[in-house]
Amino acid sequence: MATKLVIIGGVAGGASAAARARRVDETAEIIVLDRGEHISFANCGLPYYIGNVIKERDDLLVATPELFKNRFNVEIRNFNEVTALDRGKKELTVKNIITGEEYKETYDKLIISPGAEPVRPPLEGIDLDTIYALRNIPDMDAIKKHVEELKPEKAVVVGGGFIGIEMAENLEFRGVDVAIVEMLDQVMAPVDYEMAEYVHIHLKEKGIELRLGEAVKSFRKEDGRTVVTTSGGDIACDMVILSIGVRPESIIAKEAGLEIGERGGIKTDEYMRTSDPDIFAVGDAVEVVDYVSGGPAMIPLAGPANKQGRIAADNALGRSEKYNGTQGTSIVQVFDLVVAATGNSEKVLKRNNADYLVSYTHSGSNAGYYPGSEMMHIKLLFAPGAGKVLGAQIVGQKGVDKRIDVLATAIRAGMTVYDLTELELAYAPPFSSAKDPVNIAGYVATNVLKGDMKIVSPAELDNMQLEDYVIIDVRDKEEVADSRLFCNAVNIPVNDIRSKLGELDKSKTYLTYCGIGLRSYIAYRILVQNGFDAVNISGGFQTINTACKNR
Repeated sequence: MATKLVIIGGVAGGASAAARARRVDETAEIIVLDRGEHISFANCGLPYYIGNVIKERDDLLVATPELFKNRFNVEIRNFNEVTALDRGKKELTVKNIITGEEYKETYDKLIISPGAEPVRPPLEGIDLDTIYALRNIPDMDAIKKHVEELKPEKAVVVGGGFIGIEMAENLEFRGVDVAIVEMLDQVMAPVDYEMAEYVHIHLKEKGIELRLGEAVKSFRKEDGRTVVTTSGGDIACDMVILSIGVRPESIIAKEAGLEIGERGGIKTDEYMRTSDPDIFAVGDAVEVVDYVSGGPAMIPLAGPANKQGRIAADNALGRSEKYNGTQGTSIVQVFDLVVAATGNSEKVLKRNNADYLVSYTHSGSNAGYYPGSEMMHIKLLFAPGAGKVLGAQIVGQKGVDKRIDVLATAIRAGMTVYDLTELELAYAPPFSSAKDPVNIAGYVATNVLKGDMKIVSPAELDNMQLEDYVIIDVRDKEEVADSRLFCNAVNIPVNDIRSKLGELDKSKTYLTYCGIGLRSYIAYRILVQNGFDAVNISGGFQTINTACKNR
């Protein structure tokens, strides 16, 4: 007998599950129930349509109900909301939003893909008609209509995550002055502070007002404008975009008695099966396994949702495929800057009480002698001992996507920093250097593990007794004149170190730094091989300048 598979929700997880299910089983009856109008759309592209980067609205519609019917023989029921799930009867209560009619629908196997909803805290004035959140096509249409018809002069974006940053950028493209209000001390929470600081600098250069460390207290209308009251003072604006975060839409699962994880998402096993053997769950509503730590996590990304949908469809129809966890690989464009991350951040590693080491490198996107090379700032997190790669973050312009994908693959493969040094990556002057930035990151990390370099991270400097060290700035004198970090630093250019050894005191400990860490590493090796005690500041001036909040 043919299996009747019902899928609740579309977009990345549900639509992928439906298409995969048909490819697996031509005889199955497949029904998708979705309360919205659009079953499969490019939700990651919504901000770019508002900003007129994407010109045609229809380009965001990945698949229509007609396409699903004609190509996959899948029945799509738009505007049909599931209001209850009776697991004993294997029956759904469904409401047609347009007609108000309620009916029952049975299933043999069920896949739940309800997604996550934007957080709307119970603040005074939160329901004003000038306050928007961006989740779907209707949200996008409403925001774009406001921008085009009312021509706002100023907007406030509440929240500095992916959507918040993308909305700020695209509203700026439309000539709107933007202020970002973020409760944390940084934007882009998946990366660590010193990496986010590059973004802060760039946003300010592009005219974005940053209000970090400020909480929104309320909203009100005054003289025709919306006033956002924050802990740092009022901001008058013409529209507000809420981008505080998302929460899993797991109410149906909770009411049906399915097990819910500690983070509020639907709990599944490695087969995407819930606590009910005939019900699977995928996407933003699901609590996943963090691939690096092995602990529970909520990571709402489109790529994992697609993979989960595919795996759930396979298993619902009799196959046996495992989902091995999510590592949170992400990337975002911020005007001219690109920010990417994969694996665990230092914040997460600290929270999990994990043992780790960190190194910073700054490498060109391609050969320095070839036109157009841009600096990439790379933070690599790895385990002591064997050096297993635990996480990576990159900020730059060109070539960031390629390198983060290499490092994401390394994490998935369980590779070490030693393996990074051996990777044979594509090289030609327009694309890379003979030693790719990933190789360089591996070399620096292995130097630490082998004991060839004792390092201190820039973030540790504020907690160090610097008077116990002799600080040597090994940059050229012209560089030091333009930018000096430590008033008590001795300037000995790296090329002069050997000739100055006789003037140094072997009873002292020397702290070396330069522009990006390379010259100071060379100086460090000269010092220690001549009997001096030394420590090198990883990442040099570039990282010190962003990591040390009080310096």
